Amino acid sequence: MIRSSIRLLPAAAAVAVLVALALRLGAGDVLTALRSLDAPVLAAALAIGFVSTAASAARWWLIARSAGLRLSLPQAVVEYYRAQLGNAVLPAGMLGDLHRAVSHGRRAGDVGGGLRAVMLERMAGQVVLVLAAVGVLVAQPRLLPVLADAVLPSAVSEWVVPALAVAAAVLVGVGIVFRHRLAPLVTDLRRMATMRVWPGVVVLSAVALVGYLATFVLAARAAGVTAPVADLLPPMLLALLVMGLPVNVGGFGPREAITAVAFGALGLGAAAGFATAVGYGVLCLVSALPGLATFVRRTPTVLIPAQRTPRAALVPAS
Repeated sequence: MIRSSIRLLPAAAAVAVLVALALRLGAGDVLTALRSLDAPVLAAALAIGFVSTAASAARWWLIARSAGLRLSLPQAVVEYYRAQLGNAVLPAGMLGDLHRAVSHGRRAGDVGGGLRAVMLERMAGQVVLVLAAVGVLVAQPRLLPVLADAVLPSAVSEWVVPALAVAAAVLVGVGIVFRHRLAPLVTDLRRMATMRVWPGVVVLSAVALVGYLATFVLAARAAGVTAPVADLLPPMLLALLVMGLPVNVGGFGPREAITAVAFGALGLGAAAGFATAVGYGVLCLVSALPGLATFVRRTPTVLIPAQRTPRAALVPAS
């Protein structure tokens, strides 16, 4: 009973954030934005979602093959759609990816390898996102002071740096203690870092990121935000970063809060930011709906696991 309650805490926190935003900012702008999501907007979201999903699936395919795991590109796209749908409707926003990792690992005869491939695939996307966000925020720094005051009050900032230092020390210690167990992950990371793999991973991550931002712009326009795309980039990238936190319900929660704060700081209106973030979540759900077909046409699980394919047979020589 206690464990079940603890597992529900992140979802409950996300719902509490949404309720607090609705009470403070009102739901009028959100309802207006949702009514503006007509057929052309939804069709555009589906098309953009296909490009982003295909790019992300190809990134996973490259990383899995570099680690010697058998995975076809069409199967990667199918599995990625299924995972996105799971992420969009389940708490924490990562359960679909967990299922994708375990399912692929079982088919390839290496569950650990499947988990590492998905972990590295998601990490690669996050690294590109962080680099893009840092670049945009450095180019447009006016948002940083406001966010620092909103997210890191003076009472908190006094112990943030020491806490981060302690966390880094703990991570290093854990890495030293469990270095033998981390060896396979390090090996897969080295394989991904070769010139045959990482340039493709970076390009595909950039394509997927552009798709996410384009979907965000669709949501902003539906919410009545007419600001130039360049002005929308900082809050949109921050919202995507916050979505990586496992305290959400299908992506909803902290994303809406940070978008409202950022839009308010830029003079675009906190209510408009709230409406944009909610609209983005709905468009993401719509773009993941093709994943329903993967459940209907899902192939039966192979009882005998496939043999692990040698890396040399999968990665062509340069």
